[in-house]
Amino acid sequence: MKIWSVCLLLLVGCCADVCLAQDEVPLPGTPGDWHGFAKYQLTVDGKAVTVVAPKDVAAGRPWVWHGEFFGHKPAPDIELLKRGFHLVYMSVPNMLGSSQAVEHWNKCYDEMTKKYQFAPKVALVGLSRGGLYCYNWASANPDKVACIYGDAPVCDFKSWPGGKGTGKGSASDWQRVLNLWKFENEQAALDYKGNPVDNLKPLAEAGVPLLHVFGDADDVVPWEENTGLIATRYKELGGSIELIRKPGVGHHPHGLDDSTPIVEFIEKHATPPPAR
Repeated sequence: MKIWSVCLLLLVGCCADVCLAQDEVPLPGTPGDWHGFAKYQLTVDGKAVTVVAPKDVAAGRPWVWHGEFFGHKPAPDIELLKRGFHLVYMSVPNMLGSSQAVEHWNKCYDEMTKKYQFAPKVALVGLSRGGLYCYNWASANPDKVACIYGDAPVCDFKSWPGGKGTGKGSASDWQRVLNLWKFENEQAALDYKGNPVDNLKPLAEAGVPLLHVFGDADDVVPWEENTGLIATRYKELGGSIELIRKPGVGHHPHGLDDSTPIVEFIEKHATPPPAR
C-alpha cells in the first residue's frame, strides 16, 4: 500500500506540472527585437507595458521590473535574459511613484503573475527617479518583492525634485509632486513622512535585501540624503543592504563597468526556490 501511495503522489505531482505548463498563456502580438531577444508590447490598466522574454525561461519564471529609464545601461538586463529572466517596464512617466502609479503597478503585477504566471516575487530596479516607484510599491507590497536594486535612486522627494538639501532639484517636477500628492502647500510636502526613507519597516520585516550603487559626488540625487539614509535606517531595522560606492562619480554614468555584482545579486534573491 505504501508503494502505491508514493506512486500515486508522484503521478499527481507530474500531472500538476503538466497542467501548469499547459495553462501558461503566451505573450500577445508579434514581438519586436531588443538586443536579440523578443520584445512584446502590452496594455495593462490603460498603460503601455514592455515585456522582454528570454530564449530559455528559467524555472519558476523569474522577472525583473524597472521603475523608469528601461533600456539605459542594459548590460545587467541582457545577462539576466541569458539566465532566463523576463524583463518588465510599465510606462507611467511623470507619476513619480505616487499613489496613482502604485495602483497602476498593482494591476500590472496581477497581470504578470496571474495571467502569465511570472514568479510571485519580483526583483525591482530603481534607477534615479525610478527609486520612488520601486520603493513606494514595495513598501505597499513587501510580500511580493524578492529584492531591490537601486542605482543612484531617489528615496526622498524633498531631496529630488525638491532640492531642499544639497542637490540641484527640479522646479517643474517639484510642482508635479505637490499636484500628484495633492498637498495644500509646500510645507505639507516638507512635513510628509511617507517617502521611502521614512517607510522601510515593512521591507525589513519581510526580509527584502537591498543593493545600492551610487556615486559619492552626485549633486542631483545626493547619496547622503537618499542611499545614505536608506542604509542607516534599514540597518537599524535589521534589514540587509549592500552598498557599492563609485568614488568621485556624479549622478552619471549609471551602472558599473562590470555588472556581475548586480546580476548575481538579482539572480541570488529573485530565482524562485525549486518546486516541491
